[in-house]
Amino acid sequence: MSSTTLKIKTKSPKPNNDKNFLLGVIKVAGGTFLGLTLFSTSVVAGGLAGLAISFRNLPDVRVLKNHIPAQTSHVYDIKGVLLASFHSEEHRQTVELEEISPELKRAVMAIEDSHFYSHRGVNPNSIARAMLVNYRSGSVVEGASTLTMQLVKNLFLTQQRNFSRKLAEAILALRVEQVFTKDEILLMYLNNIYWGHNNYGVQTAAKSYFNKPAEDLNLAEAAMMAGIIQAPEVFSPFNDYAVAKRRKAIVLNRMEDLGWITSQEAQSAKNEPLGVGKPQAWQRSRLPFVTDAVRDEVVKSFGSDMLIKGGLNIQTTIDYNMQLQAEEIVRNAHRNLRRRGVRADQVALVAIDPRTHFVKAVVGGVDYEKSQFNRVLQSRRQPGSAFKPFVFYTAFASGKYSPSSSVANFSKGYRDGSGGGLYSPQNYGGDMGGGNVSINHALTVSLNIPAVVVGQEIGLDKVIEDSRTLGIESPLQPVVSLPLGPIGVTPMEMAEAYATFASNGWKSDTTMILQITDNAGNTLVDNTPKPKLVLNEWATASLTTVLQNVIQPGGTATTANIGRPAAGKTGTTSGERDVWFVGYVPQLSVAVWIGNDDFRQTLGRGVTGGSTAAPIWRQFMNMALKDEPVLQFPAASQFERPKPPEE
Repeated sequence: MSSTTLKIKTKSPKPNNDKNFLLGVIKVAGGTFLGLTLFSTSVVAGGLAGLAISFRNLPDVRVLKNHIPAQTSHVYDIKGVLLASFHSEEHRQTVELEEISPELKRAVMAIEDSHFYSHRGVNPNSIARAMLVNYRSGSVVEGASTLTMQLVKNLFLTQQRNFSRKLAEAILALRVEQVFTKDEILLMYLNNIYWGHNNYGVQTAAKSYFNKPAEDLNLAEAAMMAGIIQAPEVFSPFNDYAVAKRRKAIVLNRMEDLGWITSQEAQSAKNEPLGVGKPQAWQRSRLPFVTDAVRDEVVKSFGSDMLIKGGLNIQTTIDYNMQLQAEEIVRNAHRNLRRRGVRADQVALVAIDPRTHFVKAVVGGVDYEKSQFNRVLQSRRQPGSAFKPFVFYTAFASGKYSPSSSVANFSKGYRDGSGGGLYSPQNYGGDMGGGNVSINHALTVSLNIPAVVVGQEIGLDKVIEDSRTLGIESPLQPVVSLPLGPIGVTPMEMAEAYATFASNGWKSDTTMILQITDNAGNTLVDNTPKPKLVLNEWATASLTTVLQNVIQPGGTATTANIGRPAAGKTGTTSGERDVWFVGYVPQLSVAVWIGNDDFRQTLGRGVTGGSTAAPIWRQFMNMALKDEPVLQFPAASQFERPKPPEE
């Protein structure tokens, strides 16, 4: 038979649809030998069936119909950039038979089982040869395994080499051939076989060795891959390229001897230089702060086994390029702060899109290698005056106040409910205040006394209720000083709350995960935004109007001015232990926190959110909004002011 009959192009159909391919494989030894082979197989099959009584405890091969091998889960950014992979010992991604290069199928069968499409699970000629060799040596030194026998050995049996295991292997192979088609067996084999360096299955091996999917492997690459199977770690090109190249030649010679390729094709493939990749099984995450958080969320919902064995595809809301630039900005800013004498160990930043409440970037600290603690999600720190907008939003929503409302900038003190004395708030720097001021002025320059006074007048329980609506889940207590932010919250909570201000009261569930699908493509999680109006629009627009003044001349955060409409609030706690700036434009809400993991350590006298956190916010926003249009916030005049409740 001519070699033309056997030649298959890289993009040819799967074997059972390619008649030339099947004819070539089946007729490899000629029609007469095929008849003898089938006859011999039947004889051996009958003999082995008689011995099956001794193997009643062998597993039922029909379980393979529902067998789903452990598969690697992958995490991607919003645009499909691979960020990380999670798997157990078996790094695997299954594919369909038509997604595997025909050259690889032929190469594997050539070197491992050239009669695969003609035998019934065992190859009598190979068995006879192996029995003779093993008899002479007194032990099992040569196998006679078909692909089917190798499959059942990997899935059902131990790797111990003895006669009883080989017999069990043969019996199970016969059973498998009765239940499954040849194509199904070949696919299970290629998806399950070990290819070295924790790569199980052809797809992960192809991506690891040659940086391409299995369907794109050419003849030279396929021959090298097939040559690895017998001793993956020994014949791996990562360990010894010269040895791998010799194995490639052996496979090509075998394919030529079988008539499956021409001598010219074999020689060309031998001479072809191969661009070998690098092991991928245990590669570190490209964005570890992100993927750690995603891992924890998936494990919480589905369990760790599903993550490392379920073959999940997890698409995050993160923008890879924005995240990288955010990390660089945080590192550089921290270095500059230290040079200025600011005693800050950590800086954290988180960005949320108010239109979707998708998290776009999350920088949990200065250096992940030194500390994996994600301060954006796990660290509850005092927000200081950055909490005041919650108080004044509640005031506006009550209908009793507007930005121009006059409030007291003095206090005789309030009882804090703890059985102690009076709590008398002071403005920053120890100022005891005096007279009345507008809410607009009080918030613009961050006066403490008016915030406490308003909090008492509108009721702190209502402030807490609105804070919960905005996404603050940390414990809150209705203490007199609550408007000044003495409680601990996370940067994520602050960015989420301000994102709802940025969307003028519309809120979706804040998330880092857009979608999760299983290995069959079924959707397990779909976080498509479902925005709901949760705040009063007039009150929110009024608050945003005031917060825009914070970054204008006379405000506490002029260093946050980015040359477009933006709103925000500084936060500086007593003792300068935590400083914040949380701000937003219609497209992005960003929280920046600076501090030390040891809460007792101060940042230094005079350090404020406006002088340290706001410039970091400005730098990030200028980068993130570079290609974004300038958008205006809605004016309060567009909405109806709420009516105060009747007394």
